[in-house]
Amino acid sequence: MANIVEEIKRPINEEMKLFEQKFYESMQSKVPLLDKVTRFIVTTKGKQMRPMFVFLCAKLIGEVNEKTYRGASMIELIHTATLVHDDVVDESFKRRNFFSINALWKNKIAVLVGDYLLSKSVLLSTDHKDYDLLGVISRTIREMSEGELLQLEKARKLDITEDVYYEIIRQKTATLIAACCEIGVLSNNADEALAKKMMNFGTYTGMAFQIKDDLFDYLSSNVIGKPVGIDIKEQKMTLPLIHTLKVASEKERKYYFNTIKRYNNDPKRVKELIDFVKNSGGMDYAIKVMKDFQQKAKDILNEFPDSEAKKSLQSMLDYVIERKF
Repeated sequence: MANIVEEIKRPINEEMKLFEQKFYESMQSKVPLLDKVTRFIVTTKGKQMRPMFVFLCAKLIGEVNEKTYRGASMIELIHTATLVHDDVVDESFKRRNFFSINALWKNKIAVLVGDYLLSKSVLLSTDHKDYDLLGVISRTIREMSEGELLQLEKARKLDITEDVYYEIIRQKTATLIAACCEIGVLSNNADEALAKKMMNFGTYTGMAFQIKDDLFDYLSSNVIGKPVGIDIKEQKMTLPLIHTLKVASEKERKYYFNTIKRYNNDPKRVKELIDFVKNSGGMDYAIKVMKDFQQKAKDILNEFPDSEAKKSLQSMLDYVIERKF
C-alpha cells in the first residue's frame, strides 16, 4: 500500500517536498512552547493525503503556484487542529503510534494549540487576500464542527437514520476533502462552476473514504491497529449497523439495540452483533454504497482530459476503498 501512495505522489513529488517546509513555516510563532509542539507535529505527520488532493486538483487544470501552497497549508492546519482537538475530546493518548499532544502537554495546551492552528489557517488567507480560499475554509470549519455535534447529539438517543448518517459523514469527513479539491482548482482561478464540480468530486471521495473507515470495525484482520467492534463499544451508529437494524425483525432490533445501549462492553454480545451485521448483509450494503460514491467521483474525473494528475487522482479513488488501513 505504501508503494501505491508513492506512485500517486509521483506527479507532485517536488511540490510535496517543498510543501513540508512551507507548512512548517506557516505554523511558526514567537512562543517557544508553541514552536516545540509544532516541531513535534511535523515529525509525526501522516500520509498527507489532503495536501496531495490540493496539488493534484491544481495540476488537473494548470500548475502549482504560491496560492496552491498556501491553500494546502490552510487545509493541513485545519486537519491538524481537528486531530489535536479530537484527541482531547476522545481522551486519546496515542496518534499514529506516537503520544498525542494532550498526552505529552496536557489538555489545556492541546486545546490552545488547536485554536492557534485554526487561527493561522484563517490568517494565511487574509494576509494574502485569498478571500475565495477564506470562504472555503470558513465553511469547512463550521461544517466539521456541526457534524461532530450532530453525531454527539444523535449518539445519545441512538436514532441515526441512513440520511442523518450521510449528513454526519459529509460534514465530519467529506467536507475537508471537498475543500482540498475546491481550493486546488481555485488556486488556478477556476470559475464558480468548476469549483463546485471539484467540491462535489471531493465530497463523493470523502463519503467513500469514511464508509471504508466504518467497515474496518467489522473486519477481524486488525491491520489498522483499531480493535474490532470499537464503534459499537463507543455506541457509534455506522452504515453497516444502521442498514442491518432497518431490515431486522422487531424482536432482533430490540435485542441488538439493547446490546448497543447496555451491553456494548460485553465482548460476547459485541461479537454476536458483528456476526449479525455480516450475516444480514449490512457490510455488503455499505460496500455497495461506498462503490456508488466512488463511481460518482470517477464520473466527474472522466470529464477532464488525460494527464498525470488525472491518473493519480483515479489511483487515489481506488486506494480510498481498497486500503487496508
